[in-house]
Amino acid sequence: MKPIVIKRIYEMYQEEDGFRILTDRLWPRGVKKENAHLDEWNKQIAPSTELRKWFDHKPERLKEFALRYREELLQNAADELQRIRKIASGKKVTLLYAAKNPECNHAMILRDLLNSFAY
Repeated sequence: MKPIVIKRIYEMYQEEDGFRILTDRLWPRGVKKENAHLDEWNKQIAPSTELRKWFDHKPERLKEFALRYREELLQNAADELQRIRKIASGKKVTLLYAAKNPECNHAMILRDLLNSFAY
């Protein structure tokens, strides 16, 4: 499996991104759908609305958010996680997110979970 990577959706599209998945539940502000170069928009692997609002991208909540988000993913999206890993077995996968902070967002947790799964 190729390592799954993350990238802000506001960064320039590159062909090397491979299979591009938007992982946000809400469409990112200021991004035109025709310019996003998405292969899919997967709301199923995004944090629930309640969890996203609670987290509010506050660094002091990141550790607890990561625990809750992983639990949500494993309970509600295990099949999706497997499907994405299967895609990554054949090509590069880039998870796209809109959060401003590259070190305090859900995509990094999702990436780490996908890269660490053993089936």
